[in-house]
Amino acid sequence: MTSAPDDPDLPPEDLPPEDDAPRMTAEPLSRAIGERYLTYALSTIMHRALPDARDGLKPVHRRILYAMRELRLSPTGGFRKSAKISGDVMGNYHPHGDGAIYDAMARLAQPFAMRYPLVNGQGNFGSIDGDSPAASRYTEARLTLAAEALMDGLAEDAVDFRPNYDGTLEEPVVLPAAFPNLLCNGASGIAVGMATNIPPHNLHEVIDACLHLIKSPDARDDTLMAIMPGPDFPTGGVLVESPETLREAYRTGRGSLRLRARWSREDLGRGQWQIIVTEIPYQVQKSKLIERLADLVNTRKIPILADVRDESADDIRIVLEPRTRQVDPEQLMAALFRVSDLETRFGLNMNVLIDGRVPKVCSLKEVLRAFLDHRREVLVRRSNFRLEKIAARLEVLAGYIVAYLNLDRVIEIIRHEDDPKAVMMAEFGLSDVQVEAILNMRLRALRRLEEIELRAEHDRLIEERAALSAMLADEGSQWTRIAAQLKEVRGLFGKSTPEGLRRTEITESEDVQPLDMDAMIEREPLTVILSKMGWIRAMKGHQPLDAEVKFRDGDEPFMALHAETTDKLVIFGANGRFYTLPANNLPGGRGQGEPLRLMIDLPNDAAVIDMFPWRDDTQFLMASRAGDGFIVNAGDILAQTRAGKQVLNGDALLIRRVSGDHLAVVGDNRKLLVFPIAELPEMSRGKGVRLQRFKDGGLADAKFITLSVGLSWQDPAGRTRTESDLTEWLGKRASAGRMAPRGFPRDNRFN
Repeated sequence: MTSAPDDPDLPPEDLPPEDDAPRMTAEPLSRAIGERYLTYALSTIMHRALPDARDGLKPVHRRILYAMRELRLSPTGGFRKSAKISGDVMGNYHPHGDGAIYDAMARLAQPFAMRYPLVNGQGNFGSIDGDSPAASRYTEARLTLAAEALMDGLAEDAVDFRPNYDGTLEEPVVLPAAFPNLLCNGASGIAVGMATNIPPHNLHEVIDACLHLIKSPDARDDTLMAIMPGPDFPTGGVLVESPETLREAYRTGRGSLRLRARWSREDLGRGQWQIIVTEIPYQVQKSKLIERLADLVNTRKIPILADVRDESADDIRIVLEPRTRQVDPEQLMAALFRVSDLETRFGLNMNVLIDGRVPKVCSLKEVLRAFLDHRREVLVRRSNFRLEKIAARLEVLAGYIVAYLNLDRVIEIIRHEDDPKAVMMAEFGLSDVQVEAILNMRLRALRRLEEIELRAEHDRLIEERAALSAMLADEGSQWTRIAAQLKEVRGLFGKSTPEGLRRTEITESEDVQPLDMDAMIEREPLTVILSKMGWIRAMKGHQPLDAEVKFRDGDEPFMALHAETTDKLVIFGANGRFYTLPANNLPGGRGQGEPLRLMIDLPNDAAVIDMFPWRDDTQFLMASRAGDGFIVNAGDILAQTRAGKQVLNGDALLIRRVSGDHLAVVGDNRKLLVFPIAELPEMSRGKGVRLQRFKDGGLADAKFITLSVGLSWQDPAGRTRTESDLTEWLGKRASAGRMAPRGFPRDNRFN
């Protein structure tokens, strides 16, 4: 047996060298974490989330297209299983999950996500309803003409290549990109500390803007926007923004754009009509949109909307039925735009990688310039590559011509010399490449016609070399060639084809006043019942408030009130917040109701203090247990969201409607104080002022009174008692008060 390395009996010469021992270094935690997080952030920004301004692709998309090209999946060829494609991408270029790769490839094939799809999918690649693509083993794919145009020139040294992740293969750093894919197909991504969101545009318009920028390098943003007015989404829709807003967004690279569904009024005869939605906003799932519209119908938040139906097949057809034909369709749609995804906002953020290295929020002109500079570099590299090929071919052709001029001698050398190569090089002054080409020539090529073709090819190559050299020496000629190439692409994908026509209409917003929803609600009486456990319901009609009603086991009544369907119910919680509920949205009285806390964000530890119908011309006193309070107007307690509106800071105790001319307050110490209402401040929010000074305990109750009438309360026997002369208890606000009159309730409550 061999001894362990730490065996004390092991001789010194057999101990492992000190260099092999694990080494540890010490550094501050903040620096260690900062360096590692910076590495992660840079990797996310450059290799995952932000697209390259030159080809508009992220690494995963670029690798998918390149792997499909290596698999020879041309637009005119056959399809291959998506599992094979994603497997090759993962194994050769992108060592991440095959699910993420397949999802990225599926998006490139979705016509509702890509303005110009780069992958031609066969099978279920998802739908606008939000359905996921079928598993990769069930679908097939190949490249499209647009993707082929992006990779045109890869075999001609148009771009740099780099080793793949394991160094066994090479992949392109960027694609040659025959058209501005970044703007044509858009991009979105979230990195560390930055994000990008670029909408799709019309290729014909983008190329026209490029051509104008080639002709006028100092073109103004306004001129470019006149050529390329705005986004062109694959799902169409109507962009409702003014030209000034669009110009500012594209000048700064940031902005918010409103996109609406396209709709029309369909006449059904006899005065009946319905609304047909044929296009929905970009990135809106149709199924979720239908669910939202159906929810609006069920909850009657849009009372004039009677029904919604999805009659879509290959195209989109959403039917909206009004409840009455007297309503204006424009007003109905204006109301729906406010509360559903029939109108969305697209946050423009043109944050891209310039030259694949530097993230920058670019203007429209900067994005176009980055693409054009890339196209010029591609043109120069492809031209130099072609010049090298021409030079090599001319060298071979020169050798061929020498061989034809000395054909008999060449044949003799080949037949009789042991080393014909060396003899031919010495006798005719040929290079090694030329002699190899002659020796590899086929016998059938030794005819007069072939010599004529070689001389013609030689002359053509000389002309081509001269033209390429002249173009490389003249920048204007280079831009002329780039413009010609862009025009060719425009002819393939522009407005001369059905797919190239503009789909999104751009118009200014019309100020259509939406329907007054409250006015459309049918006014009916209700009896609202709230239980101790917080279950609420609304029974039709004004029932007796003390009528017997069934509750859940262990529950009992808390409060009941009369209201109408047009009322807004205000709930005041012990946390000092006010919540608002439309009375027409309350659950019906046939069941046992629904939990109030499902409708508003009232914490479980905050009890309901009071609930009442909101009236505009009223004022309320709010008071906390500590004895602070103030008067608030009704307009300041109406909440707009589920979260409610914080008005009273502190542990709320009570709320009272303002009336009379004095306020009577009583503390837990049974001391009573009466002071004028004029001493109470009006506030919209806060802690308030001290109502009564206490040595022990806090506030117990408060009541508004008319001093000339006196103070009334009920004794334990249910009899009403009145103290007419309150001179003994009159004082200033924040005084301690005097002991309550004889017969005052022991619980220190006025009622």
